[in-house]
Amino acid sequence: MSALPPLEILHDDNHVLAVVKPTGLPTVPDDSGDESLLDQAREWVRVRYDKPGNVFLGVVHRLDRPVSGVVVFARTSKAAARLTDRFRTRSVEKEYWARGEAGPEGGPSSGTLVQWLAKDRHRNMVAVVEAGEAEAKEAVTDWRRVATAGPEATLVFHPHTGRSHQLRVAAATLGHPLLGDLKYGATAPLPDRSVALHARTLRFRHPTRDEEVSLVAPLPGVPWWDELRDLGEI
Repeated sequence: MSALPPLEILHDDNHVLAVVKPTGLPTVPDDSGDESLLDQAREWVRVRYDKPGNVFLGVVHRLDRPVSGVVVFARTSKAAARLTDRFRTRSVEKEYWARGEAGPEGGPSSGTLVQWLAKDRHRNMVAVVEAGEAEAKEAVTDWRRVATAGPEATLVFHPHTGRSHQLRVAAATLGHPLLGDLKYGATAPLPDRSVALHARTLRFRHPTRDEEVSLVAPLPGVPWWDELRDLGEI
């Protein structure tokens, strides 16, 4: 049997595969033609279970290319339908850790941010617009500013919706553009071209069993996450 591809597995059963997405890798194939996380996960399943032909994996959510963290795929069509519905009905608990520029001092340290977002697909950017504008979608995010040290701030996000670039826009709106996120106001890129946003935890009811699946993705091994690396929760 061939060697397993180098993929970090968080959970694997007959219906669910959860992996850690590194920065710089698209979740699904895109116009770049680069290998995607979906490609790698399919190959892992093919080799691990010695499956001939095409391997089914259902995409139920995505992370932006420069973002790291937990990604879940469905291994059966039944699981794909049920997990997609869980994400659609906001019954999946999601926690993201972020490192942003320090921004202005003062103001609240937590809250719920409600925005209406519209995407410019040509520029691949999202703007905050008025409710009712064409293609505007509501984005709801609970947030906490955990600490501000020197030029950086640590943020925790719990999004209730899953809009494109939702947390990147939220961080910029709060005055803490994510480190490396030049699209939304960061002053400098990060060396690996990532943005400092990490999908830390994901919790949901298993699609075929009466049990909760709780997943935690370790932080990337880069300096801007060093002071948080040994924390389980913040």
